[in-house]
Amino acid sequence: MELFDVYSLYDIEPVRGEGSYVFTADGTRYLDLYGGHAVISIGHSHPTYVSAIADQVARLGFYSNSVQNSLQSRLAEKLGRASGYDDYTLFLCNSGAEANENAMKLASFATGRTSILAFDRAFHGRTAGAVAATDNPAIRAPFNGTDHVEFAPLNDLEATAALLRSGRFAAVIIEGIQGVAGIRMVHDDFLRSLRQLCSETGTLLILDEIQSGYGRTGRFFAHQHAGIRPDIITCAKGIANGFPMAAVLISPAIQARKGMLGTTFGGNHLACAAATAVLTVMEAENLVDNAAAVGQYLLEKLRELAATCPKIVEVRGRGLMIGIELTEPAAEIRRRLLFDKHIFTGGAGAHTVRLLPALGITREQADTFLTAFKEVLK
Repeated sequence: MELFDVYSLYDIEPVRGEGSYVFTADGTRYLDLYGGHAVISIGHSHPTYVSAIADQVARLGFYSNSVQNSLQSRLAEKLGRASGYDDYTLFLCNSGAEANENAMKLASFATGRTSILAFDRAFHGRTAGAVAATDNPAIRAPFNGTDHVEFAPLNDLEATAALLRSGRFAAVIIEGIQGVAGIRMVHDDFLRSLRQLCSETGTLLILDEIQSGYGRTGRFFAHQHAGIRPDIITCAKGIANGFPMAAVLISPAIQARKGMLGTTFGGNHLACAAATAVLTVMEAENLVDNAAAVGQYLLEKLRELAATCPKIVEVRGRGLMIGIELTEPAAEIRRRLLFDKHIFTGGAGAHTVRLLPALGITREQADTFLTAFKEVLK
């Protein structure tokens, strides 16, 4: 049997990692500025993380959600303190797409409405409901077609208000920063106005913080830069540093009932041990503050470079969620960074290089990238 051929693969296989580096079998070291799509939040093979998973699997690796699991309650308490949402409730699941599916389902249960409003170029996942709210026909099968999702232009308050005032939407779903679309920024004023519109029209506001959350932008969640509180927040990616996990944070105004949501693997013992270790390390090593400081340094240096380099169209982002739009195809620049400079980066569309490093990246490692990037652009 062969693998279903859906990925374009580099001819490189990392076999171990340490901090912000990964290594191939021959010992070649690569600086990882992509973290496996923003998943590696506290760095590869962090000893606290490794120890937590090893200790837990030696005791109990899994049991179902039909019994008590104090690890879930411990994680909920710790996440509430770290995020500032200690009055919200927590539903644990397995992936960002699953989190968004459950968020939209909750909104429909709570409001009795059937429609969802999303935004142009949004990406919310590949499962049925999530992909229907994703503005990318290339990944939406005919089966996923639905009249229950509509799209508005991002940051267009007038168009968004006209749709919401119809009163037919259960929820608006929006990313803290659009990642797959190329690090497209959601304006703070737009988010504040959207929060007000949702409150006025009885529409729930879902913040998809799957890529932009967990400290990546220098706040725990990207929407906190705008000073708003959504009704539902989804997160995944960096939540467990590589262990498959996701979460839905739910406003106390939304009431649960038995059987409303469910999952087999969500919130299992190993996942909770991993996610709790991530929060422990984030707090102990001040990783959110580091993301803000090193991210700001990177953005400033990249914008200085853009002022003198005609190949750079724009530098966008916050904290350690950065997009560099180029005049030429990003794939070739990324390939040269990887094979010539031993630096992993990500892409977003045809012309944008995407940086999503571990939150503990140092200024020295940022300088290594900046030097290499200048040389590759020449």
